[in-house]
Amino acid sequence: MRVIVVGAGLGGLTLAHGLRRAGIDVVVYERDGALGRPQGVSVHIDERGASALRGCLPPAHAAMAEATMGGPREQTLTLSDVEGTLTIVGAQSSDGVAGRARPGRQAHRPLLRAVLLTGLQDVVRFGAEVTRFERRADGTVRVWLADGGTDTADVLVGADGIGSVIRHQHLPHVRVVDTGQRMLMGATSLRAVTGTGLPGLIGDNPATVRVRDTTMALSVLRFTESPIAARQRRLPALHLSSVTEVEDYVMWALPITQERLGSAESPTTVWHKATEVVLDLPPALRLVVTEAWPDVTVALRIGMIPPMPAWPATPVTLIGDAIHLAPGFGGNLAMQDAHRLCQALVDTDRGRLDLPEAIGTYEDTMRRNSFSTPVPVKAGT
Repeated sequence: MRVIVVGAGLGGLTLAHGLRRAGIDVVVYERDGALGRPQGVSVHIDERGASALRGCLPPAHAAMAEATMGGPREQTLTLSDVEGTLTIVGAQSSDGVAGRARPGRQAHRPLLRAVLLTGLQDVVRFGAEVTRFERRADGTVRVWLADGGTDTADVLVGADGIGSVIRHQHLPHVRVVDTGQRMLMGATSLRAVTGTGLPGLIGDNPATVRVRDTTMALSVLRFTESPIAARQRRLPALHLSSVTEVEDYVMWALPITQERLGSAESPTTVWHKATEVVLDLPPALRLVVTEAWPDVTVALRIGMIPPMPAWPATPVTLIGDAIHLAPGFGGNLAMQDAHRLCQALVDTDRGRLDLPEAIGTYEDTMRRNSFSTPVPVKAGT
């Protein structure tokens, strides 16, 4: 069996590792460069994502990913300014019930992606944009690349996010709805805000605060183990540059409308907009934004994919944000999809299931786990 994966995000790379470990020929085409698109610094990993990493990655990779996550996140805190002091005034359990977050740990997204890319140098093709595909009479699928090249495989997987080229052709009736809402996201060195007392107040848990019309979410990532030390002990093949400048930080997010965001697009202009948005917040929270790293600040648009009826199983399928969205936790669903699809394709490769049955079973399960709730995606995609 041969599989083409379009998109080198968390889901596509998790799938590539799982297939390769099973001895299945796989290639990943990614239209962007090795650094990928700006998507924010942090990602919350719950048991769905963690299980997929353990199930698909080589043990050393999975151990590296786990060692460089933050501490347990078991509740979401609500903060308020009480007589000039930021105070915890509420706490909601992270139990996954009624749309609440599941317990988990925060991961540094660029570092996690670097771990996923390690060992796949001969599998991932960067700067390779797939423009269309064709299902052939012999049951295979051919893809065309922007440079005029073609490739053929038994299975084509669209892991190319909310702007998926594969979904657009495979399920042309499915549309992404822009809600008009946006999210500004950034990160700040923990050293820059330690004196505020904020890191000690919230610990490893995410927190939210609302003052008049401004809402801010934030959380602290303190690496369980030094990324440099973890690399040396667990994954020396990981490129050294992925860990040398990584440090503990505060992640923050600010909901905003497109009208208020205006034309800000570059990281620096988005960061400047964020400093304006927090003017009504307490000094400690303003400092989090004013001391942020401008170059990692991004504006995400809030989109959604409405529910869609089931479609016939074919050798073309989709994972992650290419087909369903989750509010803030899409990485977990993308990796969970990758794990389940990998298992289905391995069953086919081993002769336990035929391909239509395997993909149909995966897609039925995936649809039951779909969300139609708006989720942040990068502006312009």
